[in-house]
Amino acid sequence: MLQGYRIRPFRPEDLEEVERINRVFLPENYPSYFFIENYRRFPNSFLVAESGDGKVVGYVMCRVESYYVREHTILLGHVLSIAVSRKHRRRGIGKALMAEAEKGLRGYGADAVYLEVRVSNDPAIKLYIDLGYRKLGVIPAYYADGEDAYLMYKMLDNEVKEELVEEALGKRVIGPSE
Repeated sequence: MLQGYRIRPFRPEDLEEVERINRVFLPENYPSYFFIENYRRFPNSFLVAESGDGKVVGYVMCRVESYYVREHTILLGHVLSIAVSRKHRRRGIGKALMAEAEKGLRGYGADAVYLEVRVSNDPAIKLYIDLGYRKLGVIPAYYADGEDAYLMYKMLDNEVKEELVEEALGKRVIGPSE
């Protein structure tokens, strides 16, 4: 499926390259301890994409959060950060990273997964829609530069009512989005 690349679990020795990708390709940057803490707590949903020569060219980092909604506890996977080096884009790496991250989140019992994406990031929005994500609404001025974000989500467990997920996440958005 992913020719010339492989998706594998993050390892602490990948930290420097993951931080470089984060700094170069995303305006939101995280300190080293944030990456390591998420790796320690949720190693099955922190993955890297590696090129044939063993170089890390992308990553996805997720965690699981619990929400209490109408006497139900639901677990939501949260895609904290995903990035692919520019010269390796449009090769299915982002899609493969997301698919593997969702598997990891399912393993942690996540009922659904959500993420925030810049309203101007059309390629990412298209990818997420293609993967089955829906826009719940807009988070005004979510990013440090003042840009809005769409909050998007995808159900992972058919036994959990989608309305509970929407209620848990809906407090963060104005909307619905288009």
